[in-house]
Amino acid sequence: MLSDEQIRHYHEEGYVIPDYRVPQETISNIREHHTRFLESHPHFTDYCPALFIHDASFVQYAQDNEILDMVEQLIGSNFAIWNSSFFAKPANVGTRTPWHQDGEYWPIRPLATCSVWLAIDDSNTSNGCLEFIPKSHRNRQLSAHHTNNADGLALPLELDEDTFNPAESVAIELEAGQMSLHDIFLMHASEPNRSALPRRGMTMRFMPTTSVYRRTLNSGYTRKLDEQRPIYLMRGEDVSQENELIHIPQ
Repeated sequence: MLSDEQIRHYHEEGYVIPDYRVPQETISNIREHHTRFLESHPHFTDYCPALFIHDASFVQYAQDNEILDMVEQLIGSNFAIWNSSFFAKPANVGTRTPWHQDGEYWPIRPLATCSVWLAIDDSNTSNGCLEFIPKSHRNRQLSAHHTNNADGLALPLELDEDTFNPAESVAIELEAGQMSLHDIFLMHASEPNRSALPRRGMTMRFMPTTSVYRRTLNSGYTRKLDEQRPIYLMRGEDVSQENELIHIPQ
């Protein structure tokens, strides 16, 4: 579990890298699972925004009690997982993720999510690791974003240049099995993978059930995803009593 100092770091800096590592056997299973997934869904070779919609069995990896204990320490005892994504970044061609805040995309009100970013391969500055701007979450506000439809981007929304200073960023280098946890308002990005090795990362998005997933809030492509997402209760109960939650047998 997280120490008091690590919990403080999460709340003050916006992220934490725990001591816990997912067993290598599990990481190998995820790699194999992802390979099988791509055989059926080759268009998700670089990025899949919603794994549970296409393969609900990926939820098994979010049932790691050590991960759930840490999430509970950060967002309370009543929470659900509403999404898991794969940011695969294949060797030599992996896309760039522009500077953004997660909450700009998500129809959760009030905005609240702890994202677990699990390294399936080693993730470092040579292959496009995550970069965070510490403390950028602290005003609990979304800064101005604009649409960027340029080729080579994993996501279409990008922070306006005058809203952040990339020189303040820190690179989050992780070995396979390590993870970072970050806040919904934290500014972050990643560079393309120009190395000869893959850089696969899997996210798990946990929200406290005091918040509500408003499926009809967005429009267009995002709205379609929102309407389809299965949301699984991981611990506790739906405090809001407004979410459509799937109960996983214990």
